[in-house]
Amino acid sequence: MADPKGFLTHDRELPARRPVDVRIQDWREVYEDFPAPKLTKQAARCMDCGIPFCHNGCPLGNLIPEWNDLVYRHDWQEAIERLHATNNFPEFTGRLCPAPCEAACVLGINADPVAIKRVEVEIIDRAFAEGWVKPQVPAVRTGRRVAVVGSGPAGLAAAQQLSRAGHDVTVYERADAVGGLLRYGIPEFKMEKRHIDRRIEQMRAEGTTFVTGCNVGVDVTAAELREQFDAVVLAGGATQWRDLPIAGRSLNGVYQAMEYLPPANVSMADSPINARGKHVVVIGGGDTGADCIGTAIRQGAASVTQLEIMPKPPGSRAGSQPWPTFPTLFKMESAHEELEDGGGARVYAVSTVEFVDDGEGNVRALRVVDVEGPQTGFKPIPGTEREIPADLVTLSMGFVGPEKGALLTDLGVDYDPRGNVARDKTYMTSVSGVFSAGDMGRGQSLIVWAIAEGRAAASCVDRFLTGETALPYPILPTARPLV
Repeated sequence: MADPKGFLTHDRELPARRPVDVRIQDWREVYEDFPAPKLTKQAARCMDCGIPFCHNGCPLGNLIPEWNDLVYRHDWQEAIERLHATNNFPEFTGRLCPAPCEAACVLGINADPVAIKRVEVEIIDRAFAEGWVKPQVPAVRTGRRVAVVGSGPAGLAAAQQLSRAGHDVTVYERADAVGGLLRYGIPEFKMEKRHIDRRIEQMRAEGTTFVTGCNVGVDVTAAELREQFDAVVLAGGATQWRDLPIAGRSLNGVYQAMEYLPPANVSMADSPINARGKHVVVIGGGDTGADCIGTAIRQGAASVTQLEIMPKPPGSRAGSQPWPTFPTLFKMESAHEELEDGGGARVYAVSTVEFVDDGEGNVRALRVVDVEGPQTGFKPIPGTEREIPADLVTLSMGFVGPEKGALLTDLGVDYDPRGNVARDKTYMTSVSGVFSAGDMGRGQSLIVWAIAEGRAAASCVDRFLTGETALPYPILPTARPLV
């Protein structure tokens, strides 16, 4: 273990965010550097807890106490080996995961938990800086061909594992570049795209082939896919967004978040859907909503308001969400900090009734009403209706499942009761040789679940193709049962 008294002598500390007035002038990541001595102290807070509940909190089963101890002992090279043993892309999860491992940290019962995410980020960033992250080229090729549809975290994890097992893997991505929502949905200020690019370079060196700008099911038919490949992994995500079908929905200026964020991630301040000088309203209080806030502020919005139909979450665990469960808590992300600094507001327990027309087909305001809920079914409170000025609105209300287009229709896969692609305990769909991993089969979830499912599915595909496998099969904790 690390320092036996570390959790008693050191408080939790995270790197400082760059000043708001500075960071909103660029698109770089918001955090300042974190000195190595400070990080060592954070690793030293990992206690000899007997049963490391962080393992259960992390869907990847990351060996957190092990690499905390190694960091404390300055054995960084062994630390990255232990980190990579369970996680293909710690530079993604360390920046983007909401850290269910920290919610399950034993220290968190009566103190601030270990800063697990920060230690994770520093391990992988140092490993890249030192040149320790190298391609792992298989010694033997099997001659079996696997197609992976979708290049988000689930698809990339499955592809890397299968390439390392010696299979010839081709990843198809309908966008112009690899990464899925990692590239087109996550703003640069949360994770710079160079982190994706260097992983793709590693995967290409390991033998993985990437085909971009290809809409599988249209440009390559399902029949062609089955004919050319010995197995197929569906990892296209849950990209069917939740809509808000109320009066005025078709007005100009009302966009889905995934219509607004992708061009902004390509062109940033010069995006064709631009918030410059506009009153922006973001409907939805989750991470995607925060991404829209930070993007609109950097584009020069005149004002930004975020609406959430749920009540304001508590600042500490509710009795109904005891340790080590993952609680719903009030969060102050960097974008929220920027919102408040600029005079914007986060409005809770409010529902949008109508998008108001300016008379020329453009949105000019939202008509909203306060609601009681959710126990009462979000019942409107009489006398609370009002208008909020809006020239640009983003709907950031999550996703309802995979797009049921030509690929899934022509493959003939079955769906579960929630509308996701059904699969059995081996991640195989109702069609032999066709597997599903990540949000396409699980539903909208966390990046750690996507990577864990990609790794698990790869193990099952390898066994399907060869009769055995040496690839690890993550035992996913508290998983939504596979049929």
